[in-house]
Amino acid sequence: MSWNEEKISKLKDLWGKGNTASQIAEIIGGMSRNAVIGKAHRLNLSSKIKTRNTSSSQSFDNKLEENNSKQRQGRKSKFKSLLIEKDFEPENPKKLEELDESSCKWPVGHPEENSFYFCGRSSLKDFSYCKLHLLYAYQPKGRKEETNSDKEEIPQYAEKKINTA
Repeated sequence: MSWNEEKISKLKDLWGKGNTASQIAEIIGGMSRNAVIGKAHRLNLSSKIKTRNTSSSQSFDNKLEENNSKQRQGRKSKFKSLLIEKDFEPENPKKLEELDESSCKWPVGHPEENSFYFCGRSSLKDFSYCKLHLLYAYQPKGRKEETNSDKEEIPQYAEKKINTA
């Protein structure tokens, strides 16, 4: 399985025509697909990533990007709407045995301490946490901190969440 000038020129020609590495290996003969890929890489041949060129795929990609941006905006607005209500109900400390479906299950303290408890506020539908702890638990991925232009009276614990929401 050695590469000579004839095989290399055939590889370059077939690679340029868009043949797959498996097809090239079969045409040249006596080598594996991985050997073809390795040699193409060492020869710095262009990568074989093909993009869809049809107009329907371009519109599909545009729609996908629009949907992603709408979802991001929707998620952000959901978190901000939680922060508009600055009056969170007070904690209702509960032990593990006292928790039910409608209790916030946010742990407070360390489980080995006697003072350990769960938040106990009313949890939101389909979530395990209350409005406040939902902000801590579900943070948007890859968000840069934004500056908050309207500096109203915001509780210190919620101010961080406004910037990252």
